[in-house]
Amino acid sequence: MIQITNSPVLYQGGAFVPTAPRPASERTGTMARAILEAHNTSSSLERLALKFDAMASHDITYVGIIQTARASGMQAFPLPYVLTNCHNSLCAVGGTINEDDHVFGLSAARKYGGEFVPAHQAVIHSYMRERYAAPGRMILGSDSHTRYGAYGTMAIGEGGPELARQLLQKTYDIAYPKVIAIYLTGAPRPGTGPQDVALALIGATFREGIVKNAVMEFFGPGVASLSMDYRSGIDVMTTETACLSSVWSTDGITKDHLERLGRGDQFQAQAPGEGAYYDALIQVDLSTVEPMIALPFHPSNAYPIREFKANLADLLHQVDVDAAEQLGIKNAPSLTGKIVNGQFQVDQGVIAGCSGGTYQNLVRAAEILGSHPIGSGEFWLSCYPGSMPINLELTKKGYIASLMAAGASIRSCFCGPCFGAGDVPANGAFSIRHSTRNFPNREGSKPGEGQISYVALMDARSIAATARHGGILTGADELPDCPADRPDEGWDYDDSAYKARVYYGVGKPDPSAELVFGPNIADWPEQVALPENLLLTVCAAIYDPVTTTDELIPSGETSSYRSNPLRLSEFALSRKDPQYVPRAKEILAEERRRRAGEPTQALMGHDPKTTGLGSLVMALKPGDGSAREQAASCQRVLGGCANLAQEYATKRYRSNVVNWGMLPFIADGLADKNIQPGDRLYLPGIRALLEGDGEELTGTLIQNGASTPITLKLPGLTREERDIILAGCLINYYAK
Repeated sequence: MIQITNSPVLYQGGAFVPTAPRPASERTGTMARAILEAHNTSSSLERLALKFDAMASHDITYVGIIQTARASGMQAFPLPYVLTNCHNSLCAVGGTINEDDHVFGLSAARKYGGEFVPAHQAVIHSYMRERYAAPGRMILGSDSHTRYGAYGTMAIGEGGPELARQLLQKTYDIAYPKVIAIYLTGAPRPGTGPQDVALALIGATFREGIVKNAVMEFFGPGVASLSMDYRSGIDVMTTETACLSSVWSTDGITKDHLERLGRGDQFQAQAPGEGAYYDALIQVDLSTVEPMIALPFHPSNAYPIREFKANLADLLHQVDVDAAEQLGIKNAPSLTGKIVNGQFQVDQGVIAGCSGGTYQNLVRAAEILGSHPIGSGEFWLSCYPGSMPINLELTKKGYIASLMAAGASIRSCFCGPCFGAGDVPANGAFSIRHSTRNFPNREGSKPGEGQISYVALMDARSIAATARHGGILTGADELPDCPADRPDEGWDYDDSAYKARVYYGVGKPDPSAELVFGPNIADWPEQVALPENLLLTVCAAIYDPVTTTDELIPSGETSSYRSNPLRLSEFALSRKDPQYVPRAKEILAEERRRRAGEPTQALMGHDPKTTGLGSLVMALKPGDGSAREQAASCQRVLGGCANLAQEYATKRYRSNVVNWGMLPFIADGLADKNIQPGDRLYLPGIRALLEGDGEELTGTLIQNGASTPITLKLPGLTREERDIILAGCLINYYAK
């Protein structure tokens, strides 16, 4: 099904030839290379300094980004910046009025010259595909699923500070990335959808880090068998492989789709050149991919539905074990209780968001359900079209009416189910979703209350097949009449809903316009520069193989506090270590006493004039998942000065740590050091190290009164990253 060659190859004469590793200057011929060169402002390919064609943010990120850029001197948006409202679309989730953020966003679009998409009009990525993605472009978004590769665009999801840098006309600085060939052959079987292909890819690549921080480049004869919706459905899920970005070859299907969108003049042919160099090769025969299911609690926990059904008891028992270990719920009802007469009973189905809510997915779901009602039992189904133009076309063609007649609930263009703010299952319930993630807590579990719900990822086709059978888990390929997907299955684009509601202000800033602040919109608290020495207290120690950003700062009910850094910080690590916040606050209080010249025993005899106090989070591999900067900024607001890891799960989380003025330490053998909350770490000469070019420091780890040396590393810190940490955060750096 998937064949991986984890070594360099050249693409020559339609075949792949092994080759030796090459420096960046000689990695030629790829589509990624051409796009990166066109957007690079530096004189070197080894270290890229990129400027983007457009940016996008949604309503749990754009307030903080604009506040950061505003505090750093921004006067107008220097590039097209789209502000969508698809996350905080509910009125008061979490206890505050979300609409205040939307009012702020519209006022900012007017003042600085942006594009404002009101709530319920479009999911962020559906809108950017329809309005901005085109071959050869680069787009930056403050959402991890910023992926428009199917359109020939290289799109990158990052934390808010990186978008603020673009607003300040700075660059996005990275080392030249690896480029991995994803060579597609064959055509999908009837019943196999884009989510199935995506889950198969994620399952084959994530755990080994094969494409981590790389660009996935899709091409090959199999591309021609896929519609644009199908390509986008695969592409948006590449985020879950931990790659940096993605890009696809373009063809007549791409051109036809852009013409339907009214942007046919933006098409250009795009394909690898003869002799293109790739750092690795992944070959996918689409005809061999089966309907898949990704069990809780990660998209890489993927199995063919056929295999899952054949091994129900064993695989569900492992989910029970994972629930106890990852969520700390020891006595949850076993999922094996959902096996009835040898079949697995599902409680809920959801087709939603940037991955599920496409036109083709919802058409297939309507066709598969047909006149079959989902029934009046426990199972229920919700469908969220990705944008109003998609919704409008589905309505005109009768598919919405068909879904409603079968018993499905049709919702607005909203991302909620993807992050725990919509369609939360009941305690102990099992939900199957064509959405992007099934991390712990993301579906809305409340571990502190002993409540748990489960999300598995599946394709819309198999979700509809399951709904057709009243919630009995069914792969779409089990249906005798499952309709096939066609590559020419386009849809007619009518953007009248956008024209009626969207504020189009790109390039038209109005400096006289006033920003409108709600009571829950607050400025970033002041941060201080790095002192000469640091004495850090470990306030959380996480030994899970991977720690997600959802665990560092929960999604869902915390979303309404994203514009209030202090209130949001109260939720930091709340689902992983509820004592983290009080521990960090205690150290922050001691640091404030030190700054005020008051005595504090927390310094352990060190000079208060040269040694600062701070907190530290230790995690083996933190930062998988979302691009949200708050996973790092909340630590900083609480006095955090460093993260200590064996490695960082994603480049974007490490960037957030740096941009918020924290040290991104790594250390070898961390799992064996038994670091626990309350341990101390003394870092002599840390400021001098960053003022120079050193990448290694010998610190002192203090555990139970005993001191041992520990080697800490800061590999790859650029001069600018060092200066940001020295200044205390990105805002301070630009203020200087």
